[in-house]
Amino acid sequence: MIATSTHCRALRIALCIALLGAAVFGGCITAQNVAPPKPKLVVLFVIDGLPQRQVLDYRDQLGPDGLRRFLDRGAWYAQAYYGHAHTVTAAGHATLLTGAYPHRTGIIGNEWRDPVSGIEVYNTGDEAHTYLENRTAKLSGTSPRNLKVETLGDVLRRADPRAKVMGISAKDRGAILPAGKSGTAYMYMWDSGRFATSSYYMREHPAWVKAFNGAQRADRYFKVAWSPLLPAAAYARSLPDGRPWYGPGGRLPKTFGEGLQKPAADFYASLLPSPFIDELTLDFARAALSGERLGADEITDILSVSLSGHDYINHAYGAESRLSHDHVLRLDRMLEAFFHDLDRAVGPENYLAVLTSDHGFAPVPEHSKSIGRDSGRPNVNEILARLNAGLAVKFGAGRWVLGWSADGVLLDSKLIAARKLDRRAIDQEARRLLLAEPGIVAAFSRAEIEGNALPPDTPFLAAVRNTWHREVSADIQLVVKPYWLFGTTHKTGTTHGSPHEYDTHVPLLLYGPRWISGGRVDARVEIVDLAPTLARLIGTGAPAASEGRPLPIPELR
Repeated sequence: MIATSTHCRALRIALCIALLGAAVFGGCITAQNVAPPKPKLVVLFVIDGLPQRQVLDYRDQLGPDGLRRFLDRGAWYAQAYYGHAHTVTAAGHATLLTGAYPHRTGIIGNEWRDPVSGIEVYNTGDEAHTYLENRTAKLSGTSPRNLKVETLGDVLRRADPRAKVMGISAKDRGAILPAGKSGTAYMYMWDSGRFATSSYYMREHPAWVKAFNGAQRADRYFKVAWSPLLPAAAYARSLPDGRPWYGPGGRLPKTFGEGLQKPAADFYASLLPSPFIDELTLDFARAALSGERLGADEITDILSVSLSGHDYINHAYGAESRLSHDHVLRLDRMLEAFFHDLDRAVGPENYLAVLTSDHGFAPVPEHSKSIGRDSGRPNVNEILARLNAGLAVKFGAGRWVLGWSADGVLLDSKLIAARKLDRRAIDQEARRLLLAEPGIVAAFSRAEIEGNALPPDTPFLAAVRNTWHREVSADIQLVVKPYWLFGTTHKTGTTHGSPHEYDTHVPLLLYGPRWISGGRVDARVEIVDLAPTLARLIGTGAPAASEGRPLPIPELR
């Protein structure tokens, strides 16, 4: 017995030394205490325009291994929010892997106006670069030039240039911004039904991209119908088809390519508000997994896949529609199939998956009115015309207003200087006039955003400060009333872009059985917390501008 005990003790000591050198835990390190290797692949799924409420509303109708892989066996955050005011696609995608809000990233919206010239700027626009093998229209997104900070992928590739970082989306901004400065982005070309990158990243597409595009995968949806996945009774909790506030095509089933003799640009664009664009995007992601050998070695790679169809569907019909309800269920089945392919290609315990969204969605104003909410659609052009007229009454005739810019109003600084006016006086008068407009609940001048005159708990002030960048933002930043939408002439569909609950509350789901255990987390967290969390899990530094903190993760013990 003494000899056996001595022998076992010697083996235990040797095992401890072999595992962690001199580190000990109660005389020895057990297998549970050995840190797992870094993930071979981090996969970020961004469901464009998916509010948190839609994930949970249909939980009983989900398949066994799509969204429920996160909900049943991963960590999910019941109170995850964006903390900036202008909640749109580009701003959200720029936040995800930088850990920074627009006041640092410089991506204050999808588009904005140059504060000096008033000329429109597109978030990923760069006239120095063009799409490969495809037409490049004005204001196309071709590079991350306007992104002022680094992403997690940039940090990863700086530490080891062999790491691969890739962004894929039907939208240029959904691909380019998560990929950062040193990754590679591929986006869907509405004209051709193919995926392409730009000259910012390379001179020629690799062979696997040419092979994918040569197969013309989008054409398989020509004259194919989108029909409801479940029987009619299953959609009782969503609004029926054909509501008067729906955009065109608001009924299922609907067939794509009707009236056309063969696939062409109109058909390829028509796939965007459908589940087919997401199937196509995931197919391209599968090709990228194989073609780039993502997750094939011990060096961590990052793959961001932004699925854009849900955003287009919600814009046209609303998140309360049967079309949106059905699309959530179809996304769930698509994710299940993609998970199974990831399991085979990378190994079920070799990758870390994250699912979130870039913003939520406001209910359609006409639907809100029908259930007794105060709601409306203030016309931006009319607001600006009344503002200019009001400023003219007090300060003299002139074009005082240059335009609308990312939910802000840009005034003509040159005219103000030429008239030798007190800048704060004209800003305050503009603010007063704007607060008198129906549908506007808050307005903040540059001095109020940058200064300390207002109490820190002033409603919406913190969110506006997070969304406002001093080099690119407008002079007066506005907040629309709850359930109201800034618009122009459209009287159908809906949008997003406010700091209200329905626009800021999004899903945040993590799955990686070697790094986290399952569980619901009720602590309030922010989406800026994701980047530093992933940095910790893959063993690298957080992006320099990151302002988040690591999420409370149910870690393995």
